[in-house]
Amino acid sequence: MPLPEYFQFQCRTKVIFGAGTIKELPNEIKILGSKRAFIVTDKVVRNLDFFKKIEDILKSSKVELVGIFDEVPVNSDIEVCNKGYKIAQKRESDILIAVGGGSVIDTAKAMNILVSEGGDLMEDHQGAYLLEGPLKNLIAIPTTAGTGSEVTFTAVIRDSSQKLKISFISPYIFPNTAILDPEVTISCPPELTASTGMDALSHAVESIHSLQNESITDALALHAIKLISENLWEVVYNGENINTRGNMLIAANIAGLAFTNALVGCVHAMAHALGGYYDIPHGIANSILLPYGMEYNLDYCNRYALVAKAFGINIEGLTDKEASRKAIDVVLKLTKDCSMPQKLREVGVKEEGLNKIAEISMYDGSMLNNPREATVEEIEELLRKAY
Repeated sequence: MPLPEYFQFQCRTKVIFGAGTIKELPNEIKILGSKRAFIVTDKVVRNLDFFKKIEDILKSSKVELVGIFDEVPVNSDIEVCNKGYKIAQKRESDILIAVGGGSVIDTAKAMNILVSEGGDLMEDHQGAYLLEGPLKNLIAIPTTAGTGSEVTFTAVIRDSSQKLKISFISPYIFPNTAILDPEVTISCPPELTASTGMDALSHAVESIHSLQNESITDALALHAIKLISENLWEVVYNGENINTRGNMLIAANIAGLAFTNALVGCVHAMAHALGGYYDIPHGIANSILLPYGMEYNLDYCNRYALVAKAFGINIEGLTDKEASRKAIDVVLKLTKDCSMPQKLREVGVKEEGLNKIAEISMYDGSMLNNPREATVEEIEELLRKAY
């Protein structure tokens, strides 16, 4: 397989992994030179036992916990980011601690832009590569194994007034540190475990078919697929298993590293549109759409054979296209085995809205890296198949 003539790979985040590693939080804050911590989370996470442990760890250290913002919704929202920023600014925090899933971490990233740079999130910071220097300190503690947001340089925030998801992209958005503690994810319920795991899988598969794929992202994505294939079903139905929880955290993390560098494609473009317009959780949208997106790209991408191999399928003697169909079949089977919704109509999408979703998808930057150049008519047909 020939190497691309040129590529860049970035990761600015220090990653700490291991059961019980949340106890290292005060030391990591000290290393970054901060003293006044402000936690960003949601109401569900705040009521879990491990969150109280994080509070106690900070209170028993020399770090001052100056506030907790727990109003993050399932799909992060511009107004929520603005509200959280104003509180953090008033409390004079010098480091944000994101404790939660992708929406929480993305909210903290957007808040950190405002805490560091001021201005208006939409008017001054929307877009790619607009930040000119490092932001204030940010530590991410993911409580789900899905988005990989703890190691990505993107924050995707919903603008509920426009029913759109807006991307903020810059290498300065990377969190300084990510603490991957599998004990924190044990309380994640089966449905959320499944949907976030499928989100991670979509990141890995779309990294493989993206026009920006390269050797480092391939290695990360393929190993993520292997880990997900071996652990997702088990962790959905046996969530107390600390080893599978840990494996899924690593899978989500390295899939995040893969897609933040290789970028994604039509599946994410449609999932963003569905999240913005219908407020569909991102992992659920990706799970439903991934097999259909792979089928759509099948004649334009011979790389799904790699996906099949990473799933452990014997592809000896098969053509790339035959092996690729095996990959699509096994992805679809995994969604069914994990009791994921199979059709968009099951999650509140209206048939009369499919054309609008297709139109919005075409303006999403993810579509630029899809291996098949799409038209709005083709994307609408794809959505109807998934409906």
